[in-house]
Amino acid sequence: MLARTGLTITEHQHRTVDNLLQLRQLWPAECGRCPFVPVLQGWTAQDYQQCAQLYEAAGVRLAEEPIVGLGSVCRRQHTSQIEHLVHALARLGVALHGFGVKTTGLTRYGRLLTSADSLAWSYAGRRTPGCTPSHRNEANCQRFALAWHHRILTRTADRPLTLWDTP
Repeated sequence: MLARTGLTITEHQHRTVDNLLQLRQLWPAECGRCPFVPVLQGWTAQDYQQCAQLYEAAGVRLAEEPIVGLGSVCRRQHTSQIEHLVHALARLGVALHGFGVKTTGLTRYGRLLTSADSLAWSYAGRRTPGCTPSHRNEANCQRFALAWHHRILTRTADRPLTLWDTP
């Protein structure tokens, strides 16, 4: 399978792993822990497993990382394939961060994520009239965002979930 770049998934995976290794090598030790985290890439469960193996072969122990990004899911997170993938990775003890997780994804497998970022609240807020005369809509309303956050946490109450809004 080729990405829009014309490169194969395997080539993207190799580049992703190599980039992390290079960034960590360049990070000055006196600056503390390197903030760059591994990101698993793929399309099928086998692809993600292959990417995990590339990290392991490079000495990156995913289960020991404070957080591991789960890439390539934002447009297909409602599928059972992504849900099964998140379950499998969580069973391995990998602390997952979901990029661009929509409300459906948070409801289905959010409890298995350590953290997630989402524009779902802002998307809904852009379509909701403002709560005050100074708000044209609720896209940037803290009260609206916190209410959305509370609803999501209630749906995923069996496991804490940290939500970060994407810029």
